[in-house]
Amino acid sequence: MNKLTIIGRILFAVPFAIFGLNHIFLYDWYLGNFTSFLPLGPFTIIMTGLLMIIASISIITKKYVKLTTQTLAALLLIFIVVIHVPHLFEDGDKTMTLITLLKDISLMGGSLMIAGMCSNENEEFKTKAS
Repeated sequence: MNKLTIIGRILFAVPFAIFGLNHIFLYDWYLGNFTSFLPLGPFTIIMTGLLMIIASISIITKKYVKLTTQTLAALLLIFIVVIHVPHLFEDGDKTMTLITLLKDISLMGGSLMIAGMCSNENEEFKTKAS
C-alpha cells in the first residue's frame, strides 16, 4: 500500500509542475486569453505558475504537504469560479470548458484527499503499513 501511495502522490504532483511551467513558458498564450478578467494580469499568470511548481515540489518531497494541498485546493476553486464557470455562460462550444471544469474539480478533490491523509503533527502520510 505504501508504494501505491508514493506512486499516486508523484503522479498527482507532476502535472502541476507541467501546468506551472506552461504558465511561464507559454506566458503569451495565457496573457492573450485570460488577462481581461484577472486581477494584476501578467503578474497573476506568473504567480500561479510558480505556486503550482512549488506545490508539486512540496508534494513530491513531502514537505508542508497539508498546507500545500489545502492551498492548491483553494487555487483550483478560484480557477473554477473565476475562469470555468463564467465560460459556461459564453456563446460557442462548451465541451472544452466542461472538460477543464471537471478536471479541476477532480484535482481539487484529490488535493483535499491528500490533505486529509496527512496527520496534523508531522504531516506524514497515514498508511496502513505504518
